Amino acid sequence: MSKSTRVKDKWRSKKWYTVVAPPYFGSVEIGSVPADDPQKIIGRVIESTLYDITEDFAHQYLKTYFQVIGVDGKKALTIFKGHEYSRDYLRSLVRRRTTRVDGIFDVGTKDNYKLRIAACAFTNTRIKTSQEMEIRAIMKRIIEEKARALSFDQFVQEAVLGKIASDIYNETKKITPIRHVGIRKSKVLSKPQVQIGTEKTAGASTIITKASEASSSEESNEDLEDSESE
Repeated sequence: MSKSTRVKDKWRSKKWYTVVAPPYFGSVEIGSVPADDPQKIIGRVIESTLYDITEDFAHQYLKTYFQVIGVDGKKALTIFKGHEYSRDYLRSLVRRRTTRVDGIFDVGTKDNYKLRIAACAFTNTRIKTSQEMEIRAIMKRIIEEKARALSFDQFVQEAVLGKIASDIYNETKKITPIRHVGIRKSKVLSKPQVQIGTEKTAGASTIITKASEASSSEESNEDLEDSESE
């Protein structure tokens, strides 16, 4: 008669960590992840929606991505990694006999973060190619000016919450009637190096890791160019 072997339940050894948004998004809770070692959750990318942060139903269409960079007790600390319109929402903006103008720009903030920003504009009627070029030039100018003038935290807030899109709208509506302007997608390409070590924050030990460069093949945040074919 064989002896029964006891199977170890891996879930019992795991603890749940609350994932919080960065301070520039209010440090609100955006999810929770299990792990038997806090080091194992560092580097994970968490998907949520802007609604989870603002609690505004009008923001359900916008997906946000945050990467875990450290653990403070039972809290997983994050940094903004990117955002994008949901496919259904982007599709709903398309109308017949109108024009969609897209622009993709690589920019750097004043604190040396590099981002790829995709802006879009939808007109009320079909427009000429020359007008499309004017609109795209305005997108480029405003986005690049904002990036040079703002820190990463400030730029991300304005891109996600609509301030940059509002500035673009106010300029482009002088060319032709505009139905919608938005920053439909963003992605952090690289960030300044963060020293590896252990810091004391509010009396708790916080594990800090080196922020690695974002590659174009990363998990949930697809290449910006993919949406061009939608």
